[in-house]
Amino acid sequence: MTAPPSPPARPLLARLQHSGFVIIRNTLSATDLTTLRGAAARLTSVARRGDWPHVRTVGKQFPPWDASVARSAGIWGVQHLLHPDLPLSAADRAAFARVYFSDAVLRVVRELLEVDDDEEELVMELFNMLVRPGTEAEPMDDFALRWHRDDISWEATAGEEEARLSGATALQQHAQFNLALYDDASLIVVPGSHARARTAAERGADPYDDDGNAMPGAAAVALAPGDMVFYDNNIVHRGVYAAGRERATLHGSVGRAAVAGADDEAANARARNVLQHGVGAYVDRCDFSGLPQCRTAEAMRRRLVDMGRQHGDVGYSLSG
Repeated sequence: MTAPPSPPARPLLARLQHSGFVIIRNTLSATDLTTLRGAAARLTSVARRGDWPHVRTVGKQFPPWDASVARSAGIWGVQHLLHPDLPLSAADRAAFARVYFSDAVLRVVRELLEVDDDEEELVMELFNMLVRPGTEAEPMDDFALRWHRDDISWEATAGEEEARLSGATALQQHAQFNLALYDDASLIVVPGSHARARTAAERGADPYDDDGNAMPGAAAVALAPGDMVFYDNNIVHRGVYAAGRERATLHGSVGRAAVAGADDEAANARARNVLQHGVGAYVDRCDFSGLPQCRTAEAMRRRLVDMGRQHGDVGYSLSG
C-alpha cells in the first residue's frame, strides 16, 4: 500500500506558491482590533483634511500622488504608517508599529521567506493603509483600480512576463500583505497568475471589467476583521473600493536581505518597488526603541537604510 504524501514542511508557503495568495484568519485580539480601528479613523480624518501629505488620491493608481488635490479629489489610501512625523498621538503611532513588527505578522513572513533569524535577514519595507474613497465632507462614487501586476508593465509581452515570473516558486524575496480592520472583499485576484504569462483571454479582458468582457477566473479575497492575506505582488489583481462601505486595511510588505550571488536585476526591481514610495526620506529617523520587538525592528530598519544607500534613485515601477 502506497503511503500518503507527507504534508509540506511550510504549508503557508506551499499555498502561496500554488495560488499566489494565502489567507490567515483571526490574527488580532479584540483589544488590538479596537485600538487599531481608533488609530486608523483618526489618521484617515487627518489625511482627508489634507493635513498629511502622504496619501493616494482618487483618480490615480500608481505613485507619485499629488497631495494638494486630496481635499477635492478624495483619497483611497494613506502612506507611511511608520513615519516618525505621523500626526497622531504616540500611542496611535505605537499601535501601528507594534502590529507591523508583531509575531502575528513576522511568524508568517518567516515561513514565506524561509528565514530563521529576524535580526539577521528581514528588511523593513512599506506600511500603508487602504481606505474608503472619499473626502472629509462626503463619500464619493465607488472607485476601482485596473487589472495590473505591481512590478511588471501591463504592456509586457508574454515572453517578457515569462522571464520576470520564471522564479515565482524560487526563494521569496518579500512578503506583501493586507490586514483588514473591517470586512473587506476589495482585493480581486486571478489565482495562479503569479507564476505564468497571461493567456489571450486575460490579455483581452477589459481593464476594469466594465464592458462585459470580464477577467476569466477572477475571485474576490474575502477577509473578516482581523484576517490577513499575503499575496505575490505580481499576481494579476485589482482593487474595487465601495464608497458606502467602511474600509481600513493595513497594507504592508516585509523583505529579506539580498544574499550573495543573488540576481542583481531582481534586487533592483525590489528596491524600486519599495523606494519609489519615498520611505527612504524618513527611515533614518525612525525610533522603535519603545517597542517590545525593538531589537528586531531596529535591525529591519537598518537594512532598509542600507537598501536606500545601495540603490539611490530608482524611479517608478508603473505609471498611471
